[in-house]
Amino acid sequence: MTFLRARPPYPPRLTLARTGTPLEPLPRTSAALGVEVLVKRDDLTGAELTGNKVRKLEFLLAEAEEQGADTVITCGGEQSNHARATALAAAKVGMKCRLVLRTDDPAAPPAATANILLDVLAGATIRWISRPDWRQRNELMAEEAAAVTAAGGRPYIIPEGGSNALGAWGYIACAHELADDLATFPTRPTTIVHATGSGGTGAGLVMGARLAGLHERGVRVAGVNVCDDRAYFVDVVTRICAELTQRWTLPVTIGPDDVDIVDGHVGAGYAKSRPEELATIRDLCRRDGLVLDPVYSGKAFHGLVTELARDPARFGERVVFVHTGGIFGLFPTAAAFAPLL
Repeated sequence: MTFLRARPPYPPRLTLARTGTPLEPLPRTSAALGVEVLVKRDDLTGAELTGNKVRKLEFLLAEAEEQGADTVITCGGEQSNHARATALAAAKVGMKCRLVLRTDDPAAPPAATANILLDVLAGATIRWISRPDWRQRNELMAEEAAAVTAAGGRPYIIPEGGSNALGAWGYIACAHELADDLATFPTRPTTIVHATGSGGTGAGLVMGARLAGLHERGVRVAGVNVCDDRAYFVDVVTRICAELTQRWTLPVTIGPDDVDIVDGHVGAGYAKSRPEELATIRDLCRRDGLVLDPVYSGKAFHGLVTELARDPARFGERVVFVHTGGIFGLFPTAAAFAPLL
């Protein structure tokens, strides 16, 4: 049986990601949780360009090239997967990269480990800012762009997480892959669960699921927020989806009621881990050999496990967990993991 619809015309894109990524069963985790769990392996989109951000960058950097840009500018936390992917993707296409990264003490920035090491290996320049200054991140990126222009360059600003309407096309494409994947499985109530930290992945999946007709097969999308709250992400996702519909004349309108945000699992805060979250990462790795990161995928999977403990029917009979990558962010947490190993 088929339920696939014609794909809409896509904006121009580069080929940076290794797609389509496999959809794999987690048999022992499924038995432990009492629901069928599959994982969409978007951690396998590449080695250095691993994770969900590269899908967005295919579209964003295509536009940067069309505009004649020679320098890309973006922002993130100190161990930002998006910043690392942007720095490496920029190097791959021959562009320079400037990063505006948040840290506790900009005067004493963290050591160049994990994602930061990859940032500087790729030649990115880093402007360290404080947590209070993060509220002005867009203005600070505009300052960086002005400096590039003043030096004779051509800047292109990529928003936090690559999360705008153009970047969301990366996860419209992923939703179409999932439609192909799930067409080979028996029909049953299914929820696609993903981590959300800036909203672009969620917007793409929600819009893509509708465009692919997944909702007609009993498939819905739920995001586990790893920062902020439900109201914030409902607003972000619906806003990005509205821009998608308007800019590309898509035959879908997404409203707030179409956005499922599973709130209550931010824990100690963004990029801060509790022992129980790290234990979930450990248990999944030991059960099925799947490695999650503590900032995004691990926190979201812990939210999934917690919700299922409260209500085994929360996500239907099948869960498709989108593994958005982030393995490099695991390494700075070695000391926190030590008591659990």
